[in-house]
Formats: sequence, C-alpha cells, structure tokens
Amino acid sequence: MATATKIHLSPSTDTGVYSSGVTEDAARTASEVLQEDMATHHVFFNDDGFHNHIVHQILTIYALGADPAEIKAAYKRNASYQRPVLPTAVNVVQGMRDTAIFIKCLGKEENYPNFLAFFQEEIDAKGVGDVLNEYVFKGDERAESMLSRLYGGLLHPLIHLGFGLEFNQPAIVAQGLSQAAVHDDWMGRAFFLPAEKMANSAGTPGQKSLLELLSEIRADKALAESAQWGDSNKIRDGVLTRAPDQMRSYAAKFRVAGDRMKETLADMINTVVYYTSAAQRPTKEIRFDFFYIHCVNSSIFFSKIIDLPFLDQAAKVRLLEWKGRLDLLVQVSRGSPDLLRDEITKYPAKNDWGSIFSRSIADPNDDGHLSKLVRAVAHGQKVCQPFESQQKMPISGDMWLKIGNMAVDSTVAEDEGSMWVRSTGFDEAWAKFKGRAHNL
Repeated sequence: MATATKIHLSPSTDTGVYSSGVTEDAARTASEVLQEDMATHHVFFNDDGFHNHIVHQILTIYALGADPAEIKAAYKRNASYQRPVLPTAVNVVQGMRDTAIFIKCLGKEENYPNFLAFFQEEIDAKGVGDVLNEYVFKGDERAESMLSRLYGGLLHPLIHLGFGLEFNQPAIVAQGLSQAAVHDDWMGRAFFLPAEKMANSAGTPGQKSLLELLSEIRADKALAESAQWGDSNKIRDGVLTRAPDQMRSYAAKFRVAGDRMKETLADMINTVVYYTSAAQRPTKEIRFDFFYIHCVNSSIFFSKIIDLPFLDQAAKVRLLEWKGRLDLLVQVSRGSPDLLRDEITKYPAKNDWGSIFSRSIADPNDDGHLSKLVRAVAHGQKVCQPFESQQKMPISGDMWLKIGNMAVDSTVAEDEGSMWVRSTGFDEAWAKFKGRAHNL
C-alpha cells in the first residue's frame, strides 16, 4: 500500500490517465527505484537549481509500457549525476507547525528534506486531500505563497505534484509540495495574483478560448515583441518588465466556467500542443522548444485534477486558470514565433503510437522530457477528439500522430543540448541547427 513514506505502484490501479502495456514486474521495479531515489537523492541535481527528473521519467516510461530492464537502465542513467540527499533537521520540521516559521522557511533549498519530512507527517495524519486544501487552497498567506510556488521553476513543482496525484502516490505528493516550498514565489506577486484580481474585478466577461487570446496577443506588437534575446530571464526581465500591464490584461481574460472544465481543458491542451509543434523554422531541421514542451508536459495532469473528489470546484477552476494564463505568458516569452500549421500537416507519420513510445523509452539521451512529451500528446488526442466537431481546434485528426513522429524524429542527437531549441522565436536560438535539405 502506498503511503506518504512508501511508494507502491499497482498495475491495476496506478497506471495514470494514459497508459499502454503496464505489467506487474514493471510496477514493482518502478516502485523500488523511486523509493531509492527518494531516500538517496536531492530535489536538485546541481547548485543552479536544475531539477531531479527521476520521478517524471520513471513514472512516464512505466505508464508507456517499459519493462523492468528499461526502467532500471533509465534510472541508472539519471541517477548517475544526482546530488545526495541533504540531512533533515528535526527541530526545523517541528517548528514548521508554527505558520510564521513555516513561511520563514519557504524558498530555501536546504529546507527541502525538512519540508519533505513535514509533509509526510501531515499526509500520514490527515490525508492528501486535507493537506492540499490546507496548504495550497485555504486562501491565507501561507497557501497563496505555496500555490504561487507550485507554478515556479518552469512548472516543475506542479509537474511533480501532478505525478503524485495521477499515480495515487502520497509520497510523491509530499515531494511535490516540498519542491514547491523551496522555489520562489515572485511569479505569483508579479503575474498570477494581479491578473486574477483584474479578472475578478471585471465580473464575468465573455468566454474567450485560450486559442483566441493567443491570436489577440500575437497581434499586439508591443506585447508580442516584449521579450528580447539578451534578457537573462525572458519572463521577468522581458515580458513582465516591458509589457506587464498588457500581459496581465490578456491573461485576466482567460476564465474557466465550473461547468465547462472539460471543454476548457481540451482547448488548453490543443492550444499548447499547437504552438509547441508549429513553432518551426522551415529552413532548419525540426526542433521543439524546450520551454514550450513544459506547458504540454504539465497539461496531462489536469485530466486527473478536475476529477479529484477532495478538491472543490473553485480550487480546480483556479488551478486551470493559472495554467492557461502561464501558457500565454510562456508563449510570448520565447519571442512569439510564427506558427506554421503546414509543418505538422505535411509531416509523414511513419511510426504508430506503440513505436513512438518504444523509441522514447529507449532514447539514451532522454532524461524524461521526450517520453513525457509524447505521452502528453497521445493523451491530448484522447481528450480533444470528443470536442473536435464542436470546437474549432488547430490540432485534429492524424495531426496528433504526426506530432508524435516529429517529437521522436527531432530528438535523435549526440547530446541532450541539441535535442531542443531554446526560445524558438529568436534567430539566435536556431543558429547552431542544421538546414533542411528541402522543405516539408
């Protein structure tokens, strides 16, 4: 049985919202390596705050049908460069029961093991639902800060928490909350909370899809060009410095009706998959943007989130609204690239989904980003198909499979650094990539 300190995957109940060919042996092996990871590795693998992706990769390839040998091989590759776990300070853990002390401990990397022990104790005592409602959705200073931190670090805390919720693993939920706690919350103060305040003060505006808002933003030249190649942080120093009011205003227009969450989720998934896969340069080899893929990879968890019985509708709506607003901000921050739908429609779909999954599982250079991407795209097809006849969506039909092929074909490279383009809207980002022999 899975607890806040023990990872236990069952192939009958813990395969996630999208899976293919999960076995008992794979579940056992994945549980073992994830337990070892939790016991021996830190949340960051270097001093620059780069994230440990072991949980992400192992759960993804497990869901996609990896066998025990493939799971062990992926774990060994990813574990080879991790930092060891930091010591836990029992006095700090106990002190965190004081809200003021808890808040003072936020944002400090050395407190990750302390937060992990704290949230493990809280989940064991109260359950996942009560802990989330108290520490993320209560609406007090502590919860607002935690919610903001969930969306920090390019969505990594939210992704980690999402894996815990999707696969019914309280221990991974505790990891996700602890990871959020040691991130910063400036995005909440600079973007999420002001945009939310604008949205609430405006009442209930006309329902605009994420795709419609994306089109409006791309037509607003001052906002679309607000990020520059030389910006150290293209969100903070670019968009939210040169066009903060415009960005918040558009973000505030993205509203989620409680009785239309499934339709809104389909719109969100379709839109992020569209701008991620269509942001190509016809003169260059195909690459997906490293920042955009995180918007796709984090989308899969919302199919689980909107059905969780212990979250009320307001919490689910808020999570989905913040995700959509960040999707718009991230798109702008990479230089608002041209979106070329023909790059997708003309691409040959040589591999079926089974072959795509196998290639992503076996890729020796992948740390989980590729396998997460193809799983999220395949899941997106399942979510969006029921709405294709009702809503105008840019991705439909066999385009999903074509995008899966684009993803695995474009990431075959000698080193991880060339698997992805970073900031696809800028010429400089494409300088190191080869030209195409001919256009698709």
